[in-house]
Amino acid sequence: MTKFVSYVPDEAIEKDAQALLAGYGHARGVTIEAPIAIDDIIEKYLKIGIEFDDTHRLFGVPRSGIGFDPDILGAIFFEQKRIVIDESLDPDANPAREGRYRYTVAHEVGHWQLHRALFGKDPAQISLLETNSAPSVVCRSSQAKARIEVQADLYASCLLMPRKLVFSAWDEVFPDRKQRVLQPTTPIDHPFVEIARFECRIPSADFTGSDDQALETFAKPFAEKFSVSPIAMRIRLEKLGLLHRTVPLQLLLSDGA
Repeated sequence: MTKFVSYVPDEAIEKDAQALLAGYGHARGVTIEAPIAIDDIIEKYLKIGIEFDDTHRLFGVPRSGIGFDPDILGAIFFEQKRIVIDESLDPDANPAREGRYRYTVAHEVGHWQLHRALFGKDPAQISLLETNSAPSVVCRSSQAKARIEVQADLYASCLLMPRKLVFSAWDEVFPDRKQRVLQPTTPIDHPFVEIARFECRIPSADFTGSDDQALETFAKPFAEKFSVSPIAMRIRLEKLGLLHRTVPLQLLLSDGA
């Protein structure tokens, strides 16, 4: 059964992530810059161990579905201060998965910062952990919409892509500081700079590439700077209001007033 998690405003989650980065920078005497030294934060500052394993075998959950991606990407044991990440995300063995690895461990930090008190006050949970028999939180892709996972995802985004650093990177690339928007299918007046849609290169085909693909290609240089996936960076840029897939409705309404 999923533990009940109360609502936490996005602003509070971002503020906590900022405080963690500030505390880490002060304690370690380092400047916070991209890419965020997430392993150092976890192991040297929070004193949490990271290990790799076959998570489905470890937790006795059969793998299902098509492809190589596991459903269980990671888990955290609060009492043991231990994070377990699926071995498929080991960046040493699979360099192409580094962005996914970094996001997954940052996600576990989100659980540590936001949710460990909930489990620490649960005598039954503590008993399980003391016998080393169960993790506090098992993170599954199939449960990504659960509130506890949504909160940890947002925390990971704020931790790996801090607002201040993202805006600074944006200003370096775009001195005009203007927001970008995917080119509308119907021309419309707006103050943003447009991003071209992908045109399909297949002869005689009458469709274009997906909006996500165009936006993620645009976000890729920023993703590389922060060592995250283009998907994660695209979502962060959209969340910060720097990147839009459509012209914001409130802008159209205000112009029409």
